[in-house]
Amino acid sequence: MSVTTDSPHSTTYQLRKATRLTISYLILISLGIFFLFPIVFMIFSSLKENETQVLRDMSSIYAFVPRGDLGLENFYDVFAQMPFGLFMFNSVFIVGSLVAAGLIVNSLIAYALARLRFPGRGLLLSVIIALIIIPFEAIVVPLLLVVNRFGWLESYHVQIIPFIADALSIFLFYQFFINLPRDLEEAALVDGASHLRIYWSIIVPLSRPVFATVAILQFILRWGEFLWPLMVTRAETYRPLPLALQQFFSQDPKMWGDIMAFAAMVTIPVLIIFLLFQKWFVQSVATTGVKG
Repeated sequence: MSVTTDSPHSTTYQLRKATRLTISYLILISLGIFFLFPIVFMIFSSLKENETQVLRDMSSIYAFVPRGDLGLENFYDVFAQMPFGLFMFNSVFIVGSLVAAGLIVNSLIAYALARLRFPGRGLLLSVIIALIIIPFEAIVVPLLLVVNRFGWLESYHVQIIPFIADALSIFLFYQFFINLPRDLEEAALVDGASHLRIYWSIIVPLSRPVFATVAILQFILRWGEFLWPLMVTRAETYRPLPLALQQFFSQDPKMWGDIMAFAAMVTIPVLIIFLLFQKWFVQSVATTGVKG
């Protein structure tokens, strides 16, 4: 019996498959390098101590090459010009508190919507989904008036409490919880376990990928928050890192080496968080794709 050219065991099929894989990998590698360019440019520029060289290299391929006088002078300048430690603490405290509280609150709301049955459940879920498409800029002024009425301005909690409950996070948790098998949950109910006990002992251990995904997405979103802190804070005491960057752009002339050093120190925590949770993040994305 002859082997057709479309057979998985034929030489033509294997060659065609290898060609497709090679092209796919080349495209992915090219995209990866393309997206790494800004990070490489930022890091190398932050290490160049000669400001003239930084400006000259910006318009050439040398922007991606570590050359000339390299050192940490630009990083020292950042600490000399501002209380960077205070800004870093503010960002870490605000974003860390918001993400931690948000994981608990949003996952509990999603668990109730996905696993419990109660009147108005469908309407509540529809409202939450509808809230995802409403831009923050559309509600920022009413929200500012509300927190001003509460006397929350110029504080940490004004940057945390209004954003703990998040519609997108609830939806992501809901999509994951709704697909979990009910066997263990039903067995636990028969044994007399409460829903809170089931959530903590069964749902949470099975849902580490979606917890990691929500944590990464919320960390990235809140870490770069600029508009709201600008509106509710005036002094450096409670301001996060994104607002501190204004200080460098108010200089004349602008010191791009210092700006790049500041940007590098702001970006590194985001990269660390992603690297720590990337395994569960990828697993959550893959699982969502299979179940969707």
